[in-house]
Amino acid sequence: MKHQTPWITALREGAVAGTVASIASTALLAAIGKRQAGSAVAPTNAVSHWLWGDDALRAQQPSLRHTLAGYLTHHAACIFWAALYSRLYGRREEAKTLPRALAGGVATSAVAYVVDYKMVPKRLTPGFEHRVSSGAMGAIYATLAVGFAMGALLSRHTR
Repeated sequence: MKHQTPWITALREGAVAGTVASIASTALLAAIGKRQAGSAVAPTNAVSHWLWGDDALRAQQPSLRHTLAGYLTHHAACIFWAALYSRLYGRREEAKTLPRALAGGVATSAVAYVVDYKMVPKRLTPGFEHRVSSGAMGAIYATLAVGFAMGALLSRHTR
């Protein structure tokens, strides 16, 4: 493979790591949503509140409007955070070891949490916090961290 710019590499690796994190966290959101909100898709629907307003926070049924928009938004956000991690740190070979990948995943997830809940306007928060408990939120961000790490390790093998 010919030489790629650092941003192209970060986007490629971010797509892998972000996809792993997105799928894992969405699966957990579905399990928690079913138990806590009475609907497996309610937390994902809530993510689309940036687009559809408070109606998305109450949506219980699967729909293109809320579920697809919510999932695509969450997926894009996961890729964004994973690509940023890859560009700033993850492209280094030492970052592709399990301990360092986990540390990078935890750091990325922690920064995402701070930005999501302390820096952006309420309309741009993830939204699932309206449908799941605070304890579940910790589990979701931990799952994101593991997903980012697993994706980083996978990208090591795809080079």
